[in-house]
Order: sequence, then C-alpha cells, then structure tokens
Amino acid sequence: MDLSGKVALVTGAAQGIGRSFTEALLRHGAKVALVDLNGSAGEDCKKALDGEFDAARSLFIACDVGSEEQLKCAFRKTIDLFGSLDIVCNNAGINNENNWEQTININLTSVIRGTYIALEYMSKEHGGKGGVIVNMASLAGIYPAPHGPVYTATKHGVIGFTRAIAATSKLSGYGVRINTICPGFVDTPLLSSVNCEEMMGKYYIFKDTVKKLMQHYGILDPSLIVQGLMKILQEEELNGAVMKITKAKGIHFEIYETTLIQPNLK
Repeated sequence: MDLSGKVALVTGAAQGIGRSFTEALLRHGAKVALVDLNGSAGEDCKKALDGEFDAARSLFIACDVGSEEQLKCAFRKTIDLFGSLDIVCNNAGINNENNWEQTININLTSVIRGTYIALEYMSKEHGGKGGVIVNMASLAGIYPAPHGPVYTATKHGVIGFTRAIAATSKLSGYGVRINTICPGFVDTPLLSSVNCEEMMGKYYIFKDTVKKLMQHYGILDPSLIVQGLMKILQEEELNGAVMKITKAKGIHFEIYETTLIQPNLK
C-alpha cells in the first residue's frame, strides 16, 4: 500500500506505540486522526507533530474509546475532515487487574467496536473502498501471564476476534485486511502499571517477577513495532495474521493448525 494521501485513525495515539505509529504514518505521507483520552498529552503530541509535518495532515480528537458514542464521534470527525478512511489502528490499551471490567472494555470491547465501526466506512459491502485494520494484542494473547489474568483474557480475545473477522472479510469480500500485532514488553508508559498496587490489586505481589521477566526477555523499542505495522500495510497477502515481535526473534508469526473448512458464500 502506498501511504501517500491515505487516511488513518489511531487510538491511544498520544504516547507509546500509538504515537510512534502516528509519526511513521505521517512520515510516509498519510493523514492521521490521533485519538486519545489524555487531552493534554494529545495536544502536546499534535503540537510536536505540527513542527515536523503539515498541520493540516493531522487531527487530535479527545476520546474515551470505552464510550461507544465518543468512539463513533471520533470516526465521524475523521471522515468529515479528511473525506475517507483507509487505515485503522485499534491500539489503545490499559493494564488494570483491579478494575478488570474497565480493562475488558478498553482492551477488548473497544477493539471489537472500533473494528465494526471501521468496517461500516471501509467495507465494500457498505460501498467503501477497502483498507487495513490493525488490532494491537500482546504475547499475553498467546501465552498466559499469571501476573495479569484479565489482561491475558483481553489479548486472547483480540487475537480470536481478529482472526475470525479477517476470515469473514475474506469470505464476504469486504476488501479489508485485518491483522493483529503481538509484541513482548515494549518501552511505553503501560509498563509502569506493574508497580502500581492500586491498578494491579492482589497481583501486585508479582511486580518483582515481572521485572525479572523484562530483564530476561528485554524491552522492545516502539520503532520495532512500527516496522511490524509497515510490514502489514505493505504486504497485501497478510490477513488474519498474528504477528509476534520479540527481542530474540524480531518480527515473526504465530503458526496455527489448518483452519476448519469454510463455507463458500458465493
């Protein structure tokens, strides 16, 4: 995909992986809607980007992705300003085992909702021109993390949903490729959550174990996750892929057994 002139919407865009995604998309000529709950961080991010890129090519939208109304509004604002939508990165996520309902809402429900809203605009079924959706998961979506059971559940859910809806898209001719990225530990503000007893609850006792895991497996720079995003955007055959990114192996893919025979809908 040639990104020049393409329109992207990125959630959790003010910091960490989302900000790195936004910068890379702008650098490759795309227009980007930055969606984030943190208004001050979002405004600061937008201001910094305006110093490097044409201010007209980006838009900051303060939005709680856990709110259906606010998320739908963010998509409408993006379409109203840029006129189309080609790429959606459902990236926003939290790690709060104490408030596990909120973790499910942000990490899983908002990803499902963001995917469905994106398909309303992008799917050829609805008169759209197709595109790419990237849902952020984690290695915790493949391997269980005892220090974060609910976080683990949400990321397993993201992978399962993404693989299934990607198959649906292919069978139904949506023209939208849907993939997921599963990194290990990434150098983002999310890492600090393991040191917060208020967020981790009874799993706070694992904080030293998690630190040892980080030391053992290493911490990834967001720039490597950006490489994964670009690979997905550029390689047209990737659909339903589960991309893993680790310090030891870099970018590689989870290989699953042959899927069940799918019905021919045509």
